[in-house]
Amino acid sequence: MSVNNASKNYDASHIKVLEWLEPVRQRPWMYIWSTDAKWLYHMVQEIVDNSVDEALGWFCTNITTILNEDWSVTVHDNGRWIPIDKHSKTWKSALETIFTVLHAWWKFDKEVYKVSGWLHGVWASVVNALSEWLHVNVHKWWKIYQQKYARWIPQWEMEIIWDTDKTGTTVSFKPDDTVFETLDFSESVEIARMKQSAYLTPGVTFTFVSKKTWVCQRFYFQWWIKTWLRNLVWEQQTLSSAHYINKEWDNCLAEISFQFVNTTNDHTLSFVNNIPTKDGWTHILWFKSALLKIINEIGKEKEKIDKKIWEYQYSDVTDWLYGIVTVKIAEPQFEWQTKWRLGNSYVRAAVENIVYDYLRDFFANNEAEFDKVFEKIDLAARARLAAKFARETVLRKNTLAWWVLPGKLADCANKKREWTELYIVEGDSAGGSAKQGRDSKFQAILPLRGKILNTEQAVIQKIMANNEVKALITAIWCGIKDSFDIEWLRYDKIIIMTDADVDWAHIRTLLLTFFFRFMRPLIEAWHVYAACPPIYKFNEGKKEVYVYEEDKTPEDMWMDKNKTEIQRYKWLWEMNAEQLRETTMDPTTRQLNQITIEDAEDTDRLFRILMWEDVQSRKHFILTHAKTVRDLDI
Repeated sequence: MSVNNASKNYDASHIKVLEWLEPVRQRPWMYIWSTDAKWLYHMVQEIVDNSVDEALGWFCTNITTILNEDWSVTVHDNGRWIPIDKHSKTWKSALETIFTVLHAWWKFDKEVYKVSGWLHGVWASVVNALSEWLHVNVHKWWKIYQQKYARWIPQWEMEIIWDTDKTGTTVSFKPDDTVFETLDFSESVEIARMKQSAYLTPGVTFTFVSKKTWVCQRFYFQWWIKTWLRNLVWEQQTLSSAHYINKEWDNCLAEISFQFVNTTNDHTLSFVNNIPTKDGWTHILWFKSALLKIINEIGKEKEKIDKKIWEYQYSDVTDWLYGIVTVKIAEPQFEWQTKWRLGNSYVRAAVENIVYDYLRDFFANNEAEFDKVFEKIDLAARARLAAKFARETVLRKNTLAWWVLPGKLADCANKKREWTELYIVEGDSAGGSAKQGRDSKFQAILPLRGKILNTEQAVIQKIMANNEVKALITAIWCGIKDSFDIEWLRYDKIIIMTDADVDWAHIRTLLLTFFFRFMRPLIEAWHVYAACPPIYKFNEGKKEVYVYEEDKTPEDMWMDKNKTEIQRYKWLWEMNAEQLRETTMDPTTRQLNQITIEDAEDTDRLFRILMWEDVQSRKHFILTHAKTVRDLDI
């Protein structure tokens, strides 16, 4: 009845008209997906990307990002950036128009920017809308023009505040803490992004400054992605020379650097107009397609391909590949504002033809290198067929063997992914405490037996035959490597819960190695965590205090150590179910460390040092970092 009455009173007064940037503030997730920490970085990067566009047009040589003490961010460049004259439609300055009107951007004009990453034209205004305040200074025409905004509202008209002999733009903004869940920026994330931008932008110096910790890092790479590839490959045994291609085809400029190495890890990065495209799509797909095509063609011409194999597949070729693929095009068609996937179809022919022609000529004049690469690709194909046969054998014995949840898994009642958690623990004792201490509505427990396989070195057949790894794969449900699909993920958080001793630090590293090499999108999408069980419990009468840091001792505590009872927790099973729940599993009281990949290059190198066969590099690393290894951030 109430519904009918409400509908009778429904008139024009119920229609709410949101003007200017009000829709962005009321429903920010329509523009930035979410309001957690990673979208703080996205806001910063959008302002930086605008300066990068100036650099791509050769108008800018220095870009600086400053993290201020109050959690605001300043981005400065010495380009020409924002026009300040009146706009013919809004009758406001172009600067105010850009920062207060969605889709107001002069980069839609091809005469101004032939190449631009910020093509959608909404982000200057969206950053302004989601900021507590934003200030813009434009150095132009021997004057400094300034305008200030508070929650996107201009505080006054643009004004001239000083004379200058420089050009450039400075944007300072503070994300609104009523919109975002946290303002806690990670310096290492921003430093990694500055470093990445420097690799991709020749002739430009990128600087990061933190006024909170007084960290300052500056990046400039003379040979840009060629230097990046060398640093990615580092000291690995290589199968080929380092290749570099820089060529234009059908209004697409492709710059590609790649090398085959003697480790089975596809490590290919992709960018469009210097914007990282995490999912790659058009240009990555056809870069790999060209590699596959030329290997199959020459292999058949030389009668090298076994009839049982007939043709190689993508994974056979890319398993040995380190590569960086960048394209610059006039009007990139991104999947969404986040720019994670490129959709321009003509880029397909451009990249494929450029790579195919280059490799056809190179392999024709370097047969020895082709034979060396071909040998590894053929080995990968045979391993793939052997693994397929092994999987089919298992499936014949038990039709649903791979897709039945492991019996040791204590699943949660909630069958939807949202708010669910999977705890990975070792052994029946810790698993028993965890099962009793969990909230079974949303927390699942998967106990593993002992140390899992070191997947950094193992071949795929051995990995697929390992019972603990199989249990992990089936519990998470996403598949691995090329068959990985994050849409099938069964739990929102994958939490590694380990004992507070050296052995479990090793087990945690083994698990992280597996996730990084075979389920990397899990980490990139921020689904992997490490639990933080307490190390000590101090009892003083009825009062209990848990300590989570190794260097906290009774002397550091307010208690008197001679009256105080001290208990050291080395293993999880030393805590009863109630204590484990209170200290490590209850979302309201626990501590979790989120596992992130802040610098892919350094992370890849670190796993190779820790988990590969190079004993000397590992020994050198341990000796260098032994005193600080407790704080090591994988």
